[in-house]
Amino acid sequence: MRYFLGIYGDETRWAQLSPEETEVEMNGYEAFDKEVKAAGAYVAGEALHPTSAATTIRLRDDDALTTDGPFAETKEQLGGFYTVDCKDLDEAAKWAAKIPGARTGSVEVRPVVEFE
Repeated sequence: MRYFLGIYGDETRWAQLSPEETEVEMNGYEAFDKEVKAAGAYVAGEALHPTSAATTIRLRDDDALTTDGPFAETKEQLGGFYTVDCKDLDEAAKWAAKIPGARTGSVEVRPVVEFE
């Protein structure tokens, strides 16, 4: 079964990191990438631009309403994600715990609907 691993954190934190701290963080992601790919669990993964680059669309009475920015103000923002193929939730949770962003934010684990 495929699982979405959504990485949430305070996106302003990255601007506060020193170059050395940023390198350590990125090295952690590179190591995770190698491990999850070597295990054959990797399906996809992407980093996202900050929420300031987001556009939210709402359809009301057949009119598309466009708003700059995210849908809601939150303390943690979705910064990226992985999709992994695992035998069960326990295995997906183990991968989520290895994502560096789990140390300072959170990782949401959610099953992907398999349409036939």
